[in-house]
Amino acid sequence: MSIEISSRLRGAGAIALLALFLIVVLGMGIFIGTQSAPGAWYANLNKPFFNPPNWIFGPVWTVLYVFIAVAGWRTFRAAPRSKAMVFWYGQMALNWAWSPLFFVLHQVWIAFAVIAGMFVLILLFIKDRWHPDPASALLFCAYAAWVGFAGLLNLSLALLN
Repeated sequence: MSIEISSRLRGAGAIALLALFLIVVLGMGIFIGTQSAPGAWYANLNKPFFNPPNWIFGPVWTVLYVFIAVAGWRTFRAAPRSKAMVFWYGQMALNWAWSPLFFVLHQVWIAFAVIAGMFVLILLFIKDRWHPDPASALLFCAYAAWVGFAGLLNLSLALLN
């Protein structure tokens, strides 16, 4: 089985797998983002002084989703059944759950718990991949910085409202 997997993940197979990771991660991120866009509820919340303008989130998340997909692809190619892939899948599930919880269901405290869990999984992924694949770990460092900021923003919104 591992010989079959490794042979599929070279050359054209590797490019096809990268395309699949990009399509799934970006596609789901964009779909969820369009279905749970901030509306009147969010506009009426009391916001902290460091709340960025709404237009910044789309471009930042688009770049981060590319980073997430590339790191997932690199890790899957190297170790498809590893702890790092479990961390990757887990953070991705929490990532996709956050926006509907926050913007659609208005569950700011549950969303905060979700983003905190996501942050922990991101850090575990970084720790696990640091030595075998520093490129993937570094891609997730940018992601960790943004999720840390988003978590602080989520907590601030929960406390202010």
